[in-house]
Amino acid sequence: MSTPTSIKGQSDILVTGAAGALAQQVITRLRNRYRVIAVDFREEVYLSDDVPSYRLDLNKRGFEDLFKRYDIKGIIHLGRMISSEENRMRRYASNVIGSERLFKMAHKYGVEKTLVLSTYHVYGANAYNPALLDETSPLKAAGLTMDLVDSVELENLAQIFLWRYPDMNMTILRPCNIVGPGVKNAISQLLSSHYAPVLAGFSPMMQFMHIDDMADAIVLAFQGNKPGIYNVASNDWIAFQKALELCGCTRVPFPSVPPSLPKFLARVAKIRGFNSYLLNYFKYPVIIDGTHFQEEFGFRPHYELREIFRYYRTMKV
Repeated sequence: MSTPTSIKGQSDILVTGAAGALAQQVITRLRNRYRVIAVDFREEVYLSDDVPSYRLDLNKRGFEDLFKRYDIKGIIHLGRMISSEENRMRRYASNVIGSERLFKMAHKYGVEKTLVLSTYHVYGANAYNPALLDETSPLKAAGLTMDLVDSVELENLAQIFLWRYPDMNMTILRPCNIVGPGVKNAISQLLSSHYAPVLAGFSPMMQFMHIDDMADAIVLAFQGNKPGIYNVASNDWIAFQKALELCGCTRVPFPSVPPSLPKFLARVAKIRGFNSYLLNYFKYPVIIDGTHFQEEFGFRPHYELREIFRYYRTMKV
């Protein structure tokens, strides 16, 4: 496609994952201050005439052409392939090898700010997690399920670039569950279901972040430009089964033992959002401490839990 004329004084910012609802919210907030270049491996998304959009695989040769065509000064990497989208090899190729190529291009072409969206899933869900996980807590997810290896390795890769190349100003965000209009991740699919499975005898505490608040957090972190690793979460949490109740879901108990049984049932039933690799997260709490991010960037979420759940309840009316 043709390259639109840059507005005087605007920097070129690359945003990956542009087909996702969160990326589009971020682009909406940034487009008046920067010239945003939108990229997604799934599809070319039309956002507006002033936002050039591309369907590109980060591992393909043509990807580097973007850095030659535009004077990219910042990257917001939201294009992590989630576990329900592809098999392990495809996810690893995209999330790890593709991200490494993106970071190398950023270093090669002098990108001044890089933000990477990770996930709280990297901490892993087990019975021995502390009440609050801060940014220094170990990332145990890869040792608990192979389906999260690529998420942990993406994080490790980003941390290598964070410490090795300080000029890239790398910021890594680990958000809690992101939910709300347009979000299609596993937890949002469960909250929007009329019938939601639960593990009998378990109702772990969970945290939720509205997509609007998360988009605000990303923009704050990008513009604040304070490199480091940050949990992003509110100070409120709620039992999973109570959250389903407030969303108007009918809960369907699944047996939790033997451990292979709920995984088998989840696979056979093909229930949206009840993915076998996430079953421990429906069993054990993974509560993250978002204080560091709140203090550094002055972040305060606007949406309370009952407002978030009201959206899912009204979907079922």
